[in-house]
Amino acid sequence: MCHTDDSRAPEPPRRGPVGEHGLLELVSADGNRFRAYSARPAVASHRGMVILPDVRGLHPYYEDLAVRFAEAGCRTIAIDYFGRTAGTGSRDDSFDWKSHFQKVTPTGVAHEVRAAVERLRKDAGEPGLPVYTVGFCFGGANSWRQSGEGHGLAGCIGFYGGHPMERAGDAIPTMTAPLLMLLAGADQGTTPEEFVEFARQVRARGVEVISHTYPGAPHSFFDRSFAEHQDACRDAWTQILAFVDRGKGPG
Repeated sequence: MCHTDDSRAPEPPRRGPVGEHGLLELVSADGNRFRAYSARPAVASHRGMVILPDVRGLHPYYEDLAVRFAEAGCRTIAIDYFGRTAGTGSRDDSFDWKSHFQKVTPTGVAHEVRAAVERLRKDAGEPGLPVYTVGFCFGGANSWRQSGEGHGLAGCIGFYGGHPMERAGDAIPTMTAPLLMLLAGADQGTTPEEFVEFARQVRARGVEVISHTYPGAPHSFFDRSFAEHQDACRDAWTQILAFVDRGKGPG
């Protein structure tokens, strides 16, 4: 797992006022009701972001992160994975995620992402709102996978992205949205060679891949409680905002 109740999302380099934010319940196309957290900038925003958490689901860290993305100028929704098996309760450190994680499917994740994308565009009143995904660990690979799920995304961002060939490789033939890969140099979970091969195959499809590896950074480095990794956190934010600021519409 990536984060505990003590984790805190790093602050973005640009911070504006935040408007409404809080928990909500979304319904996917197959009727699943699931927990989500929404945050929007106080001023008009023409970018959307869907956060895909790690194996813990909608842990408080990701609720905090949704607010950070709103500060950075993105209408944001963080989703949970476990509505089908665990209902819509809290996902703090007391949640038994292990008994539910193995039941999460790529199809289910895609349904939940689609519901969040549609909600962002509806709330913005912009059917063509450029929407991005950003995910962490399990959510990182699944964020890249959304490039091939037909959501009309502007881009897909992933941190750590464990086992991308296993979790997203079969989606490569249908990928259209560019990928941003933010990798931890000291991550022990996935070999560098697997990330290289994944990026190679996506590029061979004709889809842009931008990849940054942070030497010495551990898995879950994107956490402001890690003082020694603040340079990596700042640069990761810089990479994300540069990627989002390109502002391409649905692809």
